[in-house]
Amino acid sequence: MARIGGVDLPNNKRVDVGIRYIFGIGASNGRAILYQARVDPDKRVRDLTEDEVARMRGIIDREYRVEGDLRREIGQNIKRLIDIGCYRGVRHRRGLPSRGQRTRTNARTKKGVRKTVAGRRRVAAKK
Repeated sequence: MARIGGVDLPNNKRVDVGIRYIFGIGASNGRAILYQARVDPDKRVRDLTEDEVARMRGIIDREYRVEGDLRREIGQNIKRLIDIGCYRGVRHRRGLPSRGQRTRTNARTKKGVRKTVAGRRRVAAKK
């Protein structure tokens, strides 16, 4: 089992898919890493040699910010926005979308499960 950046890559996946399990590495970064490390993207993770894993690990450590460091940086950026009180920071503090999406309907991912408010009645439309 290949372990890179503190993450165990799944054995039965192709390398180009398995490398995406590392937080901060997506499809394009993964392809670039495999190209630099001279690893065949069609290979399975279980078929990687120690040398190939070491080359991939070296490239990721040298050139990319992943996992804990990246999560910490993102958290610090959000905390900074909240501290300075800018619009995006206020939206983060209130748990609402910060990029202009509508909130009257939808936005359930950010707002969480609906909280029913008691005593609100819909007024029937007059005919």
